[in-house]
Amino acid sequence: MAWEFHVLVVANVTATSDELLNALRERANRGVCRFTLLMPREGDGAEARLAEALEAMRAAGLENVSGRVGDPDPIVATMELWDPMEFDEIVVSTLPTGSSRWLGLDLPHRLEKLTSVTVRHVVSRPRVEIQWERPPEQEKYGVLSPLAAALTRRQP
Repeated sequence: MAWEFHVLVVANVTATSDELLNALRERANRGVCRFTLLMPREGDGAEARLAEALEAMRAAGLENVSGRVGDPDPIVATMELWDPMEFDEIVVSTLPTGSSRWLGLDLPHRLEKLTSVTVRHVVSRPRVEIQWERPPEQEKYGVLSPLAAALTRRQP
């Protein structure tokens, strides 16, 4: 029997992105491997998003895939699942710089330091359109800002 590599895939919003699926297909073409998708829990629909992502991976030709929902913090979720005797490498899929909270945490580099294995970073665009909206600008009152906030507070 040939050696089978086990790749841990850490993704959430980008779990069904074309960029991630292409990277995983490319990895599968380099040698026999299986994938475990770790999706940090965000909101009530985490299990449904995981099932959808696993189905998209199977539809993309990746046969040996499984998944888990973990802690909302991606570092904690990864370290709770991480076993150096089980996994050989990690793939982290994030949104592009500027819209990725995970890049703000420096997730790919931190996981590489914590696990001492190769971490491949894939920048992905999600299939679902994400709406980002900047909050309205507040007027600047200088040292009177606390007073202005108290006087202009909306009543319920």
